[in-house]
Amino acid sequence: MTWQLPERFDSPHGAVRWTSRGRGRPLVFLHGTPFSSYVWREVAAALAESHTVYLWDMPGYGRSEMADGQDVSLPAQQRVFTALLDHWGLREPDVAAHDFGGAVALRAAVLDKVRYRRLALLNPVALRPWGSDFFRLVREHAGVFGALPAALHEALVRGYLASATHGSMRPEVADALVAPWLGPAGQAAFGRQIAQADERFTAEVEDGYGRIDVPALVLWGREDRWLPASHAGRLAERLPRARVRLLDGAGHLVQEDAPARLTAALSTFLDAED
Repeated sequence: MTWQLPERFDSPHGAVRWTSRGRGRPLVFLHGTPFSSYVWREVAAALAESHTVYLWDMPGYGRSEMADGQDVSLPAQQRVFTALLDHWGLREPDVAAHDFGGAVALRAAVLDKVRYRRLALLNPVALRPWGSDFFRLVREHAGVFGALPAALHEALVRGYLASATHGSMRPEVADALVAPWLGPAGQAAFGRQIAQADERFTAEVEDGYGRIDVPALVLWGREDRWLPASHAGRLAERLPRARVRLLDGAGHLVQEDAPARLTAALSTFLDAED
């Protein structure tokens, strides 16, 4: 899949770039932070053989708009996601959501009453506590990190992203993931998305997870260094129809560590009859 997001949706929180491919039941992918829809490229290409896949970059991420004073918080992304589903005319789509995107999908279900046919949550930011030590450090000193010289900022982002995988990240993948965060606009956006992260945005919906009564799959890289795999069981206990799948040899960015096994797990889950 050549990585292009040719379509545009103008939201109150900035222009969103998106695309759709394939034929079949709709399947919407949500990325996490500090990533973009690029992380889903291999999985989406495979599943586009049997689904119509929708990919989008959240405002403040990837190829979508980055702007001073932009609201890129969880509530803002939740509102954009719900509006996008309406824009696409989707009712009860399948959803696969990673990291921060998992929190977006869960908030939309609880607060906006969005219903999914099936929900796959991949290493989601869903239960407190969340955020790596580095993530919390940047949030507490956003001004300092935002003022770093460009070369130091790039090195910091590269080092941070490298810790998302269990194995080594391919250089071309690292370049693609780092690129949106470079330059004055990208550096400011990197600090902005961390500065606006707040556990209260998941705290206020955690008690509502029990109302998400749809088949759910909680997937987790067993070697996740950002969010412990023990969160998988805790989350599944709160979702009425959830099952857990742990993937050995995979870290937080399972899409890079185990794309084939992840695709197989998603395909089996999405095609099941229960």
